[in-house]
Amino acid sequence: MSRTPDWAGLRGDFPILDQRVHGQPLIYFDNAASSQKPRAVIDALRHYYEHDNANVHRGIHELSNRATTAFEAGRERVARFLNAGSADEIVFTRGTTESINLVAAAWGGAHIKAGDRILLTEMEHHSNLVPWQMLAQRTGAELRFVPVTGDEGLLDLARLDELLTPQVKLFAFTHISNSLGTINPVAELCARARARGVTTLVDAAQSAGHMPVDVRALGCDFLAFSSHKICGPTGLGVLWGRPAALDAMPPYQGGGEMILSVDYQKSSYKQPPHRFEAGTPDISGVIALHTALDYLDAIGREAIFRHDQELAQYTYQRLAELPNVRLFGPATDRAGLVSFLLGDVHAHDVVTVADQRGVALRGGHHCNQPLMKRLGVASTARASFYFYNTRAEVDRFIEVVREIQKFFAV
Repeated sequence: MSRTPDWAGLRGDFPILDQRVHGQPLIYFDNAASSQKPRAVIDALRHYYEHDNANVHRGIHELSNRATTAFEAGRERVARFLNAGSADEIVFTRGTTESINLVAAAWGGAHIKAGDRILLTEMEHHSNLVPWQMLAQRTGAELRFVPVTGDEGLLDLARLDELLTPQVKLFAFTHISNSLGTINPVAELCARARARGVTTLVDAAQSAGHMPVDVRALGCDFLAFSSHKICGPTGLGVLWGRPAALDAMPPYQGGGEMILSVDYQKSSYKQPPHRFEAGTPDISGVIALHTALDYLDAIGREAIFRHDQELAQYTYQRLAELPNVRLFGPATDRAGLVSFLLGDVHAHDVVTVADQRGVALRGGHHCNQPLMKRLGVASTARASFYFYNTRAEVDRFIEVVREIQKFFAV
């Protein structure tokens, strides 16, 4: 039997949580936007800059050797985190957004043409929508969408086979919706696409670090996530790609690091992943991400997933008991976030008043404007959780919601 993590002890690893905001103890419920960082990750960043700071790959002095070794160890660690076949399948980017833009520009530019179709879903974050819009505009391809079934926020999978037409070359979709908390059946979606010869990309920004993510079990061709949402530094992302897919892609950017040789008229390029990493990378970020992945796996991603799910389910149930609350996303089997509205009170007003009481929420369209229009709203308020959040914080949050309702006479 697996042991239950010491959640209260783990919370003590996060210095930022031990503070007051507007005179109230901080309750940080904005983890879908960015997670907090444990002391070990902060220490890893400081250690690199105090002891090993140098550029990677090109140097032969001791500091450069240390930095290169640590940087490539980070690549190996990400590969293990995803159960990838090789570290050569791991490309470092600036975040999920750049990872998807890389695929859209490099793979899409080489494989998408006029008349082709790109299949997405109605719940996609702008990061997994706008790059494909731009590609479609450049190439003359068309976008199609798997519908979302109302406030419960599930994909209408009965429509999938009719949407996976011979014209579809790529199916890109989110693992977990950042607005709805819906957990999509990635392995099933990838298998159904693969049976039609369709390439797949998974946006794992909300799942990596919150649940086990095994690229071989999922069966996708590309998968992207961001460091800053899983206890790592900002400005760093990961693109995993199936080797055959990466090999079939031209460079995304040109410059140093990604070349084999250069003359005045032409250049030759390295093999993946270095072909896609032009310029000096985020060395310290990769090293600190390594530490973050060690930290998460020491807890256990299965345990983190159960904790987040239980907290979200409890929050959903408590909110559902209140009058004039509209909830979004599935009532059960949801990920660790809950989006809601209080009567006709604007989400920004809800978040502003909550902030005055020390509760950090997110309010707005959550980079999901088309989904908001589909749901018939301009925005929602969102509480999102991670393993350092507690049931007692949810209880205080519910008290704050009651105060907001009273303030606005909801």
